[in-house]
Amino acid sequence: MKATKVTEFGIQRKIVANMTSESWETIPHISYIYEPEISKFLDVVKELNASGKFPVKITINTIMLKALSEAFKAAPRLNAHIKFNRKLVRGTITEFDEIHASMTWVLPNGEMMTINLHDIGNKSLVELTEYIADVGRRIGNTDLTEVMFSVSLQDTLEKLKKGKLMNAIYRLIGSKTGKNKVKTLSGQAKKDYYAIPEKDRLTKEDIKQGTVTISNIGSVTRNIPGRVAMLSIIPPQIFVCCMGSIIKKPVVKQDENGNDIIAIGNELPIDLVFDHRAVDFGDLVPFIQRLEDIFKNPEQMYNW
Repeated sequence: MKATKVTEFGIQRKIVANMTSESWETIPHISYIYEPEISKFLDVVKELNASGKFPVKITINTIMLKALSEAFKAAPRLNAHIKFNRKLVRGTITEFDEIHASMTWVLPNGEMMTINLHDIGNKSLVELTEYIADVGRRIGNTDLTEVMFSVSLQDTLEKLKKGKLMNAIYRLIGSKTGKNKVKTLSGQAKKDYYAIPEKDRLTKEDIKQGTVTISNIGSVTRNIPGRVAMLSIIPPQIFVCCMGSIIKKPVVKQDENGNDIIAIGNELPIDLVFDHRAVDFGDLVPFIQRLEDIFKNPEQMYNW
């Protein structure tokens, strides 16, 4: 068998491989696929865009971020981190008052990375729209290898502080030696890059761990039938969700006389995955109920 291509791991692949390996080695995942019908919701989104209220077009991604932030407020136990010692069977769950969403983002080169969208729960829909547009602007001024390495180095140093000496040493060797060496900026190129104000580029604060993870695979799978069935929870987070592509499907609705009829609907599959060490399915119910309320009564979005 002849190999056609061999690709060494870049820093983005290193980070993903390391974090997902830790996820599946340590976390008992439970997945639930929620499949709401969102036709009325989509109609209101169109009305909001036609209102002239927003500086840029509201995307489904943006308004779903806002909807999910409202759901997290109803289920604060999901917006949390876990610490668990398997040997001593001791653990703690730390809930947070702010929702920092680690959101997967498709980069200009086609690769994906996770951006930490700060405090989405306290932003209005207008503020969230402007914030996401500004993140896209700053990505264009960012050396992604440089910022990802800074986060990886900080994580390595944290492991060193926790006494994980060999783990830290192996990571440093892996990142700075051999074919897998991470090539960061140096000399004048480094000076020029760091002369860019932090408000105009991403920093490690923009890609470090959030309180929850949100993914929108639907943005790259439009018109492709299917749904995500399982996701990696990134420790110490305890929850991750993924929106799929909107799918037209036959649904049961009621006509003006209250009779059941079959009609064409719009289904948005959302995969919800939680760490069973930290929460049970009952903790997920308020989250789903809040989303159901939003999809069935989308007029409330006018007040967002």
